[in-house]
Amino acid sequence: MPTTRILDSLAQIPAEQWDALHDGRNPFIAHAFLAGMERHGCLREQWGWTPRHLTLWEGDDLVAAAPTYLKDNSHGEFVFDHAWAHAYARYGQNYFPKLLCAVPYSPVTGPRLLARDDASRRRLVDAMVATARDAGLSSAHVNFHAETEDAAFGPEWLRRADLQYHWHNRDGWRDFDAFLAAMDHKHRKNIRQERARVARAGVTFRVVHGDEATGADLEGIHALYLQTFAEYGNHPALTLGFVRHLAAAMPRSLVLFLADQQGETIAGALCLRGGDTLYGRYWGAFRQVPGLHFETCYYQGIEYCLREGLTAFEPGAQGVHKIARGFLPTPVRSRHWIADPAFASALRNWCEEESAEIDRHATALARHSPYRTA
Repeated sequence: MPTTRILDSLAQIPAEQWDALHDGRNPFIAHAFLAGMERHGCLREQWGWTPRHLTLWEGDDLVAAAPTYLKDNSHGEFVFDHAWAHAYARYGQNYFPKLLCAVPYSPVTGPRLLARDDASRRRLVDAMVATARDAGLSSAHVNFHAETEDAAFGPEWLRRADLQYHWHNRDGWRDFDAFLAAMDHKHRKNIRQERARVARAGVTFRVVHGDEATGADLEGIHALYLQTFAEYGNHPALTLGFVRHLAAAMPRSLVLFLADQQGETIAGALCLRGGDTLYGRYWGAFRQVPGLHFETCYYQGIEYCLREGLTAFEPGAQGVHKIARGFLPTPVRSRHWIADPAFASALRNWCEEESAEIDRHATALARHSPYRTA
């Protein structure tokens, strides 16, 4: 049987061994991405992120692994469990710390149980429960895992559901005009008007990959990221060092959409490119122009996907307004193991009610699709 090791840094695992456990199509699970967050100051214990990576070994051979963290809050997770923490507190129990398997600050679906076969994935899940039990933790959580990993979880793992809004090239569109032609008149007209406003303002766009970005481009996108977080009063986690690291270590995965006006970069979006999917992560603007957010974060990304042959675009969490721009409701999932049997029973009912409500909401949203019906 494999030996379980809990490691407090991804640097302790050779990159080639970690990356041999996944197909390389999701950039967020790459060793370069996750280890880069640790190395460049994006994960801080005072913000609740302490690496505790779960690994299974046969001798010196890594056979399974999961990006796992000890959390003493729910900061940067995007699967909201504040009500669960409050319920624990009311009964005099500690919800934190908890064990979390996830990609920090990234509500992006992808592999979480990295292994060569289903049996190793199940062993990884069993090891996660054993680790939480041995440490006396309240719970273990796996956020935004792939649908193909469902079978690894036993019935003791609660399932939660949510919706995001994703674009798919469902009809093999070759360009943006073909994409618009699939929409009804109202939505097609609205998108054209939004794009025209940005063009009339004299805004032009540059699409820059990591290996094409200048130092000024990287500093600019990070400054735009900081601007957005300052506007909302939040703490920015990504450092300029990490952005520079992405450009060097994942040069063709990093994609920047930079909006220029009168020779100055006034807005931008930071995205990552996977095997067949573009992932929108962060955006910022120094100057307000009507329609600029939609153009920078949505339309430029769709054009990129069509030009590059990518079939999907995930622009980030939440946002019903995305439906009108061609992004349709898409289910996402997470799993949760609760140590206390009484709480687990109560939360199971809560999760089932939540899932039913999500299903009803998805059905209602489907009626607002901007695409023409046959």
